[in-house]
Amino acid sequence: MTFLARLFCAATLGLMSALPVSAQYVSAEDVVDVSLMPGYRLDGSRHMAAIRIRLAPGWKTYWRAPGDGGVPTVLRLTRAEGVTGMAIHWPRPQVFYSNGLRAIGYEGDVILPLEFALDTAGVARVSGRLDLGVCQDVCMPITVDLGGVLPVETTRDGAIAAALSDRPYTAAEAGAGAVTCAIEPIADGLRVTVRAQVPDTGRNEALVVEHRDPMIWVSEAATERQGGWLIGVADVVPADHGPFAMNRGDLRITVIGSRMAVELNRCTG
Repeated sequence: MTFLARLFCAATLGLMSALPVSAQYVSAEDVVDVSLMPGYRLDGSRHMAAIRIRLAPGWKTYWRAPGDGGVPTVLRLTRAEGVTGMAIHWPRPQVFYSNGLRAIGYEGDVILPLEFALDTAGVARVSGRLDLGVCQDVCMPITVDLGGVLPVETTRDGAIAAALSDRPYTAAEAGAGAVTCAIEPIADGLRVTVRAQVPDTGRNEALVVEHRDPMIWVSEAATERQGGWLIGVADVVPADHGPFAMNRGDLRITVIGSRMAVELNRCTG
């Protein structure tokens, strides 16, 4: 079956810097192509598919937590026949700096593996909507509609398998040690100071804090390395902009550098 992706570019482009007039008429079709890769069955209850994003030279797209200089990539299922759940396996991103802003994402082509939980041994069908941003000197917010079948095929797709292998290390794989989170109230929420015993991950090292509730905003963490420790400070602000009770288990912590990324996830008091 042929998999189709239709691109709808927002009418207003967000300009990151002054551009020549000709640059203001770049279209989405000129810089990005998005498609659904049908993938393969892992077993009777799981299927591995993927989204392939092809970018024109010099263009970037972004990770789930893109930093102040990026646009989050978000996938929402609109139809799921024979599917009971979905998880995105994010490949290791890069840290970029542009006009003084930090962004986290991907340059060039990227494959985002999608693992589906199934309630059928036969063909399943999915449709979804992908929101993403693509940036060079100009940023374009784009919505992509994707749809197709998840076949019973069990032969592994080498490109998807390669993307799965390019994941962040676990804390154990990286040889990371203790991770602590000190929490203090601020006027509109909480401030979290993370201290992580983690090996040097390379240039442009960034510690990223996320909350599992997407309605709770987390600031970009100010990051500093002190020997074998990485310290990051971030503000966590709920929708009502007030103090709230937060479980440390709701925090997701990732360290990203030029050589590797490490998923630390949980922290203690």
